[in-house]
Amino acid sequence: MFESYDINNPAEILLVEDDPGDVELTRETLNQSKIIIKLNVVNNGVDAIKYLRKESPYQNAERPDLILLDLNLPKKDGREVLKDIRSDENIKSIPVVILTTSEAEEDILKSYNLGANCFVTKPLGLKEFSKVVTALEDFWFAVVKLP
Repeated sequence: MFESYDINNPAEILLVEDDPGDVELTRETLNQSKIIIKLNVVNNGVDAIKYLRKESPYQNAERPDLILLDLNLPKKDGREVLKDIRSDENIKSIPVVILTTSEAEEDILKSYNLGANCFVTKPLGLKEFSKVVTALEDFWFAVVKLP
């Protein structure tokens, strides 16, 4: 599946994350990817929904192939964002990976009940975080058939 993503047709990922360090680490890890990835970033839940619905200022946004969603976000938390995504016919088929620091059973269950495709707890170390992002990329773009 790697060959289907190239410079003219990059894999589109929307990262919804408010921690600049996690954004930068994700960006650096994906830049080392075997496939061409375009990482788009918004740092709050309100902008995530605007981006996905192509509302101002995101009218020209590309539909993401995958959403990496933090739970603890300003303006609208990740649970609310996930609920909005799954209730919108135009965007509900986009796979959503919860990528968060939470290990709470309640967050895991609620995320799956709201329609998350998977739940990943962010490791604290930089090397471990990079391994997780690489594993997500390999799985979602080399193994899974995306809509």
